[in-house]
Amino acid sequence: MACTFETYLKDQNLSLNTIHSYVFAEKQYKERYEKLTTQNLRDYKVFLIENYKPQTVNLRIRAINCYLEYSHKEEWKLTSVRTQQKPFLENVISEADYLYFKNCLKRDNEMYWYFVVRFLAATGARISELLQFKVEHVKVGYLDLYSKGGKLRRVYIPSALQKEAIQWFKDTNYQSGFIFINKTGKKMTARGIAAQLKHYANLYNLNAEVVYPHSFRHRFAKSFLDRYNDISMLADLMGHESIETTRIYLRKTSTEQQAIINQVVDW
Repeated sequence: MACTFETYLKDQNLSLNTIHSYVFAEKQYKERYEKLTTQNLRDYKVFLIENYKPQTVNLRIRAINCYLEYSHKEEWKLTSVRTQQKPFLENVISEADYLYFKNCLKRDNEMYWYFVVRFLAATGARISELLQFKVEHVKVGYLDLYSKGGKLRRVYIPSALQKEAIQWFKDTNYQSGFIFINKTGKKMTARGIAAQLKHYANLYNLNAEVVYPHSFRHRFAKSFLDRYNDISMLADLMGHESIETTRIYLRKTSTEQQAIINQVVDW
């Protein structure tokens, strides 16, 4: 019996969010068109362009192209649409605000959330990857992740964070297993972590728009390049398929651009 598209996606080691997104696109296509044909695919792309933002259009196109792979129709793949990138990074927490945020959490003995923020910003992990960290990974200093096609990505844990986390484990009798779990012993959800970070942002009078899990991954990339200007190595650390994806971190944030303008423009 042939596997379903969802089962096929799970076999590709894709994240749960990606699987849900791709299955939604398959369902949306099938609700509009009875058959998988090149004309219907072109019509679906037009429908997407007329109703969604370019980023969403490209996400759905990637989903349908994956469905075409599953259906052995790779030659029918759709091309993505061009998106105009902004010349600056948006909604990235500044290094000063990051330091202030983690120091406030530590001061108030909110050590669980202190380490959520520390691990995100010091490893560059995605939220889904953060939830994979175990005590055992901290002790060896890295987490190995395998992406589609069996490609290995190693997420390193800096020695300072490693030492600090191990002491926390001792203080709280954390001996093994997943680090970021809830009161029932189950892994935290991405939504739950994001909501709690917003709560603390508001508590400490930070702009909640820049306090979300992926913002700390951006912070990792920006801070890394500021200290060690090797974009090729950063691409590997971030797990980017193309170095072009990583080049966005060479841009300044809009806040940084404003500060430079204020300092430079005196005419």
